[in-house]
Amino acid sequence: MPVSIDEFESGDLPDGPSVPEQVITYLYTHRDAAFTRSEIATAIDEDPNTVGTALTRLKERDLVRHRGEYWAIAEDEQRIAAAYDLHRVSERLDEDDGGIDSEDWDAVAPDNPHPSEDG
Repeated sequence: MPVSIDEFESGDLPDGPSVPEQVITYLYTHRDAAFTRSEIATAIDEDPNTVGTALTRLKERDLVRHRGEYWAIAEDEQRIAAAYDLHRVSERLDEDDGGIDSEDWDAVAPDNPHPSEDG
């Protein structure tokens, strides 16, 4: 959904659920059916290309299923709940402490990989 240039310039942008959150919510709510990317985009009022990117990323995380041109929520509802519980906790922690500054993180990261990453 477009915003006015005044909203853009002021930084007073709408705050709401992300496209992946909207996709998961929509598919979960309609878990007895599968939808095309366009149908999902229309239903959540988002750009089909943005929805397509979200669907691809959600599939990589095993949160949605894909067959042909159709998409559906993953069958493992516990996995979906766990992923979004983690997402909500991460957002709350970011709000509390300002999130992770990648430059600060890199500055203190060890030069050698952890032993568990060998082999």
